[in-house]
Amino acid sequence: MQLCYLFGLGTGTFGRVYLTKFKTTNKFYAMKVLKKSEVVRLKQVEHILSEKRILANIRFPFIVDLFCTFQDDHNLHMLLEYVVGGELFTHLRRAGRFTNDMTRFYASEIVLAIEYLHAKNIIYRDLKPENLLIDHQGHIKITDFGFAKTVLDRTWTLCGTPEYLAPEIIQSRGHGKAVDWWALGILIFEMLAGYPPFFDDNSFGIYEKILAGKVQFPAHFDPLAKDLLKRLLVGDRSKRLGNLKSGSEDVKRHKWFRGVDWLGLLDKSVRAPIIPPYHHPGDTGNFEKYTIDLEEDNDNRQQQSGDPYQSLFLDFT
Repeated sequence: MQLCYLFGLGTGTFGRVYLTKFKTTNKFYAMKVLKKSEVVRLKQVEHILSEKRILANIRFPFIVDLFCTFQDDHNLHMLLEYVVGGELFTHLRRAGRFTNDMTRFYASEIVLAIEYLHAKNIIYRDLKPENLLIDHQGHIKITDFGFAKTVLDRTWTLCGTPEYLAPEIIQSRGHGKAVDWWALGILIFEMLAGYPPFFDDNSFGIYEKILAGKVQFPAHFDPLAKDLLKRLLVGDRSKRLGNLKSGSEDVKRHKWFRGVDWLGLLDKSVRAPIIPPYHHPGDTGNFEKYTIDLEEDNDNRQQQSGDPYQSLFLDFT
């Protein structure tokens, strides 16, 4: 494949994301490169295979597109849509907090994405500002499906970001689609306040506060936003908005979302509150600068010959 690596967009536990350009068309993409040895060492094989399967079978305006996957003896490669506006996290930190109208815009697009995924029995399980990208028009693109899973009833895997975990995940009671509606509540709070409702110096402190369930709302919160959050951040998932009889429709019909043009959002005719600045389709100005050392990667490749993990990634083509 005629690709050249231009810029490091991010780094994770067992991989990196690079801005790449397809030489024959000059089009830009994000290339997620995962070290097989680290994926295996950290017992993430099933998560990576699940991410590949799910992304290959979904297409939605507010979810990042996967174009193809391939592998060599050392790495797995996922060629993804490049989203030029960077992370919502960056824009939120820059602003301090978002207005009620800005928050409603982003929350509405996320509601539509969750609705789409749940209709396909997919739970996302990693909603947070760092996993939400902004496209060139300012619309949401959800990325990083490493924790996403197709679930017909419940699953028991402990995964996610501590501040965003629903009580049933912490208590290992088995969890399903309701965890995404809890996480939506956490996200809406963080966008409005500039910080999440449950935070502490360590994970156990965060878990204790989540299980206690006491939310302190800042004085500037809109009353309807508070009402929505009180219905989403419900410890008993059988009473949590989004997990009731009418599912996502109950969320969309809440008074805080009154006036939202759901069809206009889907076709992206509604103007976004933040239009990210960029000079060309491969502009990286909205991403933090990461150093990439391709020589180091090449050195690591030369130390290992053959592929001892070939049998684990047979469908990663």
